Amino acid sequence: MRRSGDRISLHTGMGAEQPRTHTDWATLRRLFPYLWQYKGRVVAALAFMVMAKLANVGVPVLLKNLVDTMSPAGGRAVAGLQPEAAALLVVPVGLLVAYGLLRLSTTLFTELRELVFAKATQGAARQIALETFQHLHALSLRFHLERQTGGMTRDIERGVRGIESLISYSLYSIVPTLIEVTLVLTILAVKFDAWFAWITLAALALYIGFTIGVTEWRTKFRREANEFDSAAHTKAVDSLLNYETVKYFNNEGFEARRYDESLEKLRRARLKSQSTLSLLNVGQQLIIGVGLVAILWRATQGVVDGRMTIGDLVMVNAFMIQLYIPLNFLGVLYREIKQSLTDLDKMFVLMEREREVADKPGAQPLALAPLPEGGDAHIDSTVRFEHVSFAYERARPILHHVSFEIPAGRTVAVVGPSGSGKSTLARLLYRFYDVGIPGDPPGTGGRITIGGQDIRDVTQASVRQAIGIVPQDTVLFNDSIEYNIAYGRPGATHEEIEEAARAARIHGFIASTPKGYQTMVGERGLKLSGGEKQRVAIARTLLKNPPIMIFDEATSALDSANERAIQAELKGVAQHKTTLLIAHRLSTVVDAHEILVMDAGRIVERGTHQDLLARGGRYAQMWALQQQSPDRLEEAMGM
Repeated sequence: MRRSGDRISLHTGMGAEQPRTHTDWATLRRLFPYLWQYKGRVVAALAFMVMAKLANVGVPVLLKNLVDTMSPAGGRAVAGLQPEAAALLVVPVGLLVAYGLLRLSTTLFTELRELVFAKATQGAARQIALETFQHLHALSLRFHLERQTGGMTRDIERGVRGIESLISYSLYSIVPTLIEVTLVLTILAVKFDAWFAWITLAALALYIGFTIGVTEWRTKFRREANEFDSAAHTKAVDSLLNYETVKYFNNEGFEARRYDESLEKLRRARLKSQSTLSLLNVGQQLIIGVGLVAILWRATQGVVDGRMTIGDLVMVNAFMIQLYIPLNFLGVLYREIKQSLTDLDKMFVLMEREREVADKPGAQPLALAPLPEGGDAHIDSTVRFEHVSFAYERARPILHHVSFEIPAGRTVAVVGPSGSGKSTLARLLYRFYDVGIPGDPPGTGGRITIGGQDIRDVTQASVRQAIGIVPQDTVLFNDSIEYNIAYGRPGATHEEIEEAARAARIHGFIASTPKGYQTMVGERGLKLSGGEKQRVAIARTLLKNPPIMIFDEATSALDSANERAIQAELKGVAQHKTTLLIAHRLSTVVDAHEILVMDAGRIVERGTHQDLLARGGRYAQMWALQQQSPDRLEEAMGM
């Protein structure tokens, strides 16, 4: 049962951050180091790209020579031969072969470029995706309680896909087109006159300006569509994850309406995007048509005046076609590049999200010193809470100067009403949060030590490695029972997994299923009952076998018979281990070496079961209520 006092605000509190964005150039600079790891491939790809464009520009030049050679003015009649036969003799075979080779070379160099650069593209995408995944696991519990899983995963998917799109559209389309434009303008200006270059340049400038202007205007519609897409995906994922709740309250229609509202907003945004795309395409074709007519008029005049040959006219036309075909897609390319940069930036911003709980520079692993034989534990795993104060939000403190000690190898139980801060103790010990009140000076929130070492001075990984927890709310992976138990210690043998399952009293159930330990548990373990999930959680914690154990209502979902049996197992497991036992049912804590009674974030009583009963205080009242009726006990404890 979730304690309301331990909840975390989803809107305010320490560590809240506003989304940040970067400029497009900043995003590109952030991406560049990932690609430059493959600098050899980058250089080779650029070289192949230049060679492909040189070959592509050479095709119209050869075509011009072929046309001029084939024209009547360019050849001589050969006595005794028909004109067709004379033409075959006059046309140099080398030009035909060269023309075919240039066509082949364009494709060959283009494919070589993509083949060489594919490893860099996929390698960068893989590394960024992995770093994002690792960073998400390193962020605090607060972030993961605030996140919207559907929208966040959508952003990551689009970010990874954006890397490939950005490289494909920029390196494979925009940059080659710029190289080709430069080469064509140079040839036109040198071979003919500057007017060809100026007309082409003016048309390109007008085309690019129009495309960028309209695309910038259209970007807001694309951005809205993406936002509505993420919102719809978030609602769908959230609803499916809470399938049982939807069914319990017969709210399938309500969920469908919520989803449909998002889909309708998405539909309207996409219609706006499509209508403005049509406007963009018409405007582009108008500019292309005017520019092409102006160039061909100039070339035709040159042929009439005798300054140009038919081959020159064909070459100019071929150049324009080669330039304008990729420019037809400039609007799409520019939009996709902008969107890829936006998607990539969202992922980079996620990677830059600061960790609320971070290791100190140079932090060392937790070191637990050995203790003399014959004690309650083999190592010094003593846990101390020293004047610990804590709040998720400054306006609502949870703990007030809490101090207690769990000696190595001993068990300390914590009981009290909902909202008293019991589960917060476990979260702080696990270092999901650091002690202190938001806004207070550092060091005023007390400290928590394990083996005399402040857990803020050692690595988080070593602290969590030393602790095993059986949570009240057990969530399992959508995999086999064996996988979920083995998660406590990856690499454990099947025999060790089975031994842990026997200790958790779940082996019999597993053996009774058709697939045994390979039985799938479903999304979040929903194919198992609450008690079965809890026993799986107990088994994987037993398999981990850490020196410190936390049992947070570890048997709350079990029936009385299994609860008593597992309590006996847990009591045996807790031997020689430092154990924090959090419970509502007082029957589970009677054997603890010390019992702490908490109320409103303070320890109001402490002692053994017998001492607290003899004192006749709060604990004795709770015990008396439990003997009368479990329901009255829960009512008295605020459950």
